[in-house]
Amino acid sequence: MPEKVYLVPFGKTEQKTLEELQRPLEKAFGVKVAIGSRAPLPREAYNPARRQYLSTAFLNALRRKHSKETCKALGIVDVDLYVARLNFVFGEAEKPGKAAVISLTRLRPEYYGDKEDRRLFADRTIKEAVHELGHTFGLGHCLYHECVMFFSNSLMDTDRKSAGFCKGCERRLQSVVPTPKR
Repeated sequence: MPEKVYLVPFGKTEQKTLEELQRPLEKAFGVKVAIGSRAPLPREAYNPARRQYLSTAFLNALRRKHSKETCKALGIVDVDLYVARLNFVFGEAEKPGKAAVISLTRLRPEYYGDKEDRRLFADRTIKEAVHELGHTFGLGHCLYHECVMFFSNSLMDTDRKSAGFCKGCERRLQSVVPTPKR
């Protein structure tokens, strides 16, 4: 069982966003969440033809940095991410594993031409962070639209689901990370 989750900012990720994630993640998983040191964007991640970054390169960087620790690491980036088979991803994680990454770019209302909405952005960021860390604890995608582990194929899916686990996912998580705090 991990003793800690490190939030690892890559590039120019805002400190405020990292701080807003700490308590919700501690509550969701019952582990200490600390902000780790800032890391540079992996050069090998950028694909100039797509103008996006390969999310797997961030997982590799996190794995190298935290390979000898018993912690989990959640990379937070403010660049657009993709995987080979999809146009974009909100995040990616090892399942189960130690590393996950989320992108803030497409979670911002202003990315779509809407007004800035800090509360909506924070809500989306928490959901995606809990979702990707859930994978590192071995949880798969859930069929319940309201569960945080439901696969977000679009931002509408993210907005519809809650930041919490359904009863089934909560039971599975409880068997891996037993804690009375949730």
